[in-house]
Amino acid sequence: MPMMNIDTAGSNPNRRFALFALGFRPFFSLAGLFAVLGMLLWMLMFGFSLQLPLSGLLPTIWHAHEMVYGYAMAVIAGFLLTAVGNWTGIPSFQGWKLFIVVAFWLIARVAFFLPVEGSLSLSAVADVLFMLGLIMGVSLPVIRARQWAQLGIIFKLVSMLLANGLFYAGALGYLSHGISWGLYTGFYLIVALVFMMARRVLPFFIERGVDEPFSARNRRWIDIASLVLFLVWASLDIFTQQRLLIGWLSLALLVVHAWRLFDWHTAGIWKKPLLWSLYLAYAFLSVGFLLKALSVWQGVSPFLALHAFAVGGVGLMTIGMMSRVALGHTGRNVFEPPAVLAPVFALIVLAAIARVAFPLLDAGHYKLWITLSQVLWITGFAAFSAVYIPQLMRPRVDGQPG
Repeated sequence: MPMMNIDTAGSNPNRRFALFALGFRPFFSLAGLFAVLGMLLWMLMFGFSLQLPLSGLLPTIWHAHEMVYGYAMAVIAGFLLTAVGNWTGIPSFQGWKLFIVVAFWLIARVAFFLPVEGSLSLSAVADVLFMLGLIMGVSLPVIRARQWAQLGIIFKLVSMLLANGLFYAGALGYLSHGISWGLYTGFYLIVALVFMMARRVLPFFIERGVDEPFSARNRRWIDIASLVLFLVWASLDIFTQQRLLIGWLSLALLVVHAWRLFDWHTAGIWKKPLLWSLYLAYAFLSVGFLLKALSVWQGVSPFLALHAFAVGGVGLMTIGMMSRVALGHTGRNVFEPPAVLAPVFALIVLAAIARVAFPLLDAGHYKLWITLSQVLWITGFAAFSAVYIPQLMRPRVDGQPG
């Protein structure tokens, strides 16, 4: 197997530290920790008026940026730097090269809190270098293997880099709409990446994971329609005020993704936490389109749709994906996951319900529901981190590299 070159940590019994053996290890560890610490800081700022420097940004802007370019990008980086080796047979960054990419991500996160002039510029430079490193780590194996079908992923990563550049251009005062354009473009690109990952792996996971024989159906017209409609929908929502058209496109996307959920459903999903978590995450993404349509015609807050995408969709999908990928790539049995995962996933589901459904039903206690959602999110990711970070730091249990 070409992947045997990726790392020798697992084959050396004297090595006990394998955090930089493969991309998923440091980035999943940091994603779990940042999901806890970042949300805790946001809860203290939102609910208890904690004052922090934040490089001059409003707390809401910092929170939005860091959940997209901090948390979500850490998960994406860990997934892609690991998966590209499987796709191409050529290992991506490891060891000191991986450490440098991780360090740039960490510097970008920490620099926001430095009470010095130029901290925002430092975050911008570090974030750009992190993204450039990630793009190189994914692109080099793809180019060497001549797997041009993977260029779409590289294009999305380059687009994320440009979107983050728009944000910093706005935050530094060079572009009037830069903050909004950068945040929403980055967020919708993350949603697009999550849809892409789900389409690639979720049908396979379901077929392999359920106890009964099942073949998930994938329709080419859905693959095409979901991509084209989402591209038009996101572009209109970011750059125009075409609310009526956005509403109709939201309904169309709801139908397309609900149809796909139907094609992928089998009763055996609900017996497997690693399956129902991913399936429910996809369902939350679909509900996000429904709430977006309701924001057009029924005056529902657009932030409910945003958080259906973010907490229930991206949050649940990423913690579910990290849980499965980490099990497989540390040599553990993905069909016998830790018992703690079911309550962990349930906590994130409840966090999404508290953030989206409760304010919809009872807007009078809006701040309470947000705080409840934050507490549930923090608890879920804290439990995930407590279980997985020790595993991610140690070599594979089967003695294999990686």
